[in-house]
Amino acid sequence: MLDRFFELTGRGTTVGREVRGGVTTFMAMAYIILLNPIILAGARDVTGAKLSIAQLTTSTALAAAVSTLLMAFVGNAPFGLAAGLGLNAVVAYQAAPYMTWAEAMGLVVLEGLVIIILAVTGLRALIMNAIPLALKHAISVGIGLFIALIGLVDAGFVARGTGTPVQLGATGHLTGWPVAVFCFGLLLMIVLYVRRTPAAILLSIAVTTVLAVAVNAVARIDPAAWGVVVPRVPASLISAPDFGLVGRFDVFGGFVRAGALTATVVLFTLVLSGFFDAMGTIIGVSDEAGLVDEQGRVPRLGRILTVDGVAGVIGGSVSASASTVFVESAAGVGEGARTGLASIATGVLLGATLLFTPIAAVVPAAAAAPALVLVGALMMTQCRNVPWENMELAVPAFLTIALMPFTYSITNGVGAGVIVYTLIKAARGRFAEIPWLLWVVSAVFLAYFGIAGVEKLLS
Repeated sequence: MLDRFFELTGRGTTVGREVRGGVTTFMAMAYIILLNPIILAGARDVTGAKLSIAQLTTSTALAAAVSTLLMAFVGNAPFGLAAGLGLNAVVAYQAAPYMTWAEAMGLVVLEGLVIIILAVTGLRALIMNAIPLALKHAISVGIGLFIALIGLVDAGFVARGTGTPVQLGATGHLTGWPVAVFCFGLLLMIVLYVRRTPAAILLSIAVTTVLAVAVNAVARIDPAAWGVVVPRVPASLISAPDFGLVGRFDVFGGFVRAGALTATVVLFTLVLSGFFDAMGTIIGVSDEAGLVDEQGRVPRLGRILTVDGVAGVIGGSVSASASTVFVESAAGVGEGARTGLASIATGVLLGATLLFTPIAAVVPAAAAAPALVLVGALMMTQCRNVPWENMELAVPAFLTIALMPFTYSITNGVGAGVIVYTLIKAARGRFAEIPWLLWVVSAVFLAYFGIAGVEKLLS
């Protein structure tokens, strides 16, 4: 039954590989259960009100679990979904200062509804399929570099420099036990992976977590050095969920309180970021999993995109910010995940954090980050599919790849690549090779990059 429903044989996988991949995805993205509440609770709305971290933790886990399980059964794809980083920052620092939290979450619900309409009408799939195959491969490479940088920064291996934008460690050198634990975990993971050890990524995360707990117990370490999650044995394994934020949203109140222009700009930013972040992740992770066809098309794309939109509605309706496909799903794919069965494992574990949040707070970035670095290296292999000898494709591909890690945004990389590809083709008079949708997407991205100027002009 599992084989028929999830197409296990057809996708060259097994139940064991799917479960391992799903667990690995969960461990790579579990930090969001703790980080999203910190981001949202760190801001105040227009009335000065703050959200409860306990309630936000429950809402984040609930939205992530439901959205991921929907992806499993409807999209049959190995994607974990949770509150999107970047999207939650827009809600906290761009929306909340001008409206109440309920009104800000109402805009998130609207964002999800717009994404659903774009998916159901087929427009979102048309846009994804209009992007040239070379740029799709470049998106995979860019995401690989992006998640590798995320892992290196989260682990403290790379930090903001004093005389340079980034540097090695916090002081220009590798210092501190958390960084040492990360280095151990990364080397262990590389060794196990190249030796083809079953569950290499998952096993490395588990061993490194145990080491981190032991080191934290015997050494004097500033808790902030570990990042969001401090590795320690929890005092209690169970915590009661608080559903106080569920259903607290106002769909149109933000337009009344903040004004139509401000609310529209926030909604535009949410839709564009959610649209193309998820698009890039879906293309990149599916490419790495070998799920795309010769034209770079993803199976069941319409269903996957619809679920992503529904996840946005779910996130807003429980005040967790917009849920979207998580780029850390690539860690599970690296462990062998190929179908929605892996997402069931991820979703069940995310749901378990509603009661077992203390356990989710054990795995530090130093233990999970090596998976992002290794998977980033694996995704770099897609470089071979970019025709670097063709400058019409090489330049847009390079900008797509480079701007994702350099600007910390998948959307920025996709936007730059699409605009420059369209410009180069037009400059050479090859208008027939530019799908009409790329003209529209390029115009939208130009507005996105100049949104501050547009907003100032309109106001």
